[in-house]
Amino acid sequence: MPRSIYKSASDLAAMVPAGLLTASALDAVAAAIEPGVTTLELDAIAERTIRAGGGEPNFALVPGYRHTICASVNDAVVHGMPNDVSLKPGDLVSIDCGALLDGWNGDSARTFLVPGGEDAARNAVAAELSRVTEGAMWRGLAAVATSRHLHAVGEAIEDWIDEQGDYGILDDYTGHGIGRDMHEDPTVYNYRVRGRGPVIKPGLALAIEPLVTAGSNEVKTDADEWTVRTVDGSLGAHWEHTILVHARGVWVSTAVDGGAAGLAPHGVTPVDPRA
Repeated sequence: MPRSIYKSASDLAAMVPAGLLTASALDAVAAAIEPGVTTLELDAIAERTIRAGGGEPNFALVPGYRHTICASVNDAVVHGMPNDVSLKPGDLVSIDCGALLDGWNGDSARTFLVPGGEDAARNAVAAELSRVTEGAMWRGLAAVATSRHLHAVGEAIEDWIDEQGDYGILDDYTGHGIGRDMHEDPTVYNYRVRGRGPVIKPGLALAIEPLVTAGSNEVKTDADEWTVRTVDGSLGAHWEHTILVHARGVWVSTAVDGGAAGLAPHGVTPVDPRA
């Protein structure tokens, strides 16, 4: 029998520490991002943080992948493989990271603009792309809290992005359920699809992750068989949080404040499932 997409209240509470450890790893990476650092060095920082917290990097458990993070730079949108190339001022880098702790997974991504770039126009495009993508993520998370069916998440994300300007939404990459496995059902689309999708009710654990480009959404995969980059060379951004739906509300497990700051503008107050 297929595993239910709905988890127990105790399962959801048990997922919070994995989310917090994922957030700690991304915080450590954020503190280290500067011109001259390599994404392999950032990978090592994330790994040390996760292991020091008693967890295991869950990306390294994916067959064929050996790193703790995905680091996607400039026209790379997702699944970028860390390397020994130094980051330059003005680079736009998306860091995706996850931790496995006590049998449960966390998954989160943030996009950073490396300080010091001299091309003001390009920096503005990069910063705005990241803002639009992060905003799309929070609207998707808020839709989880306020909607009856899951496909409303994709509608909220697409509507926000369309309102902001001419951006591309990757259509072959989606959000997903999360729990004992990093990638579980259901699929969470970042755009409108037919039907209403599964009912949003207590027990859902979801990774909401819009992937947006400053140009076309057409992408290609590098020879490393992982890195996905835009065909037209436009910049890409990736933001992601894990959200838990329980009987008293929602909680963003990969945010230290449970998502309070990001959800407040949308009229949503998160409630800790452990309380």
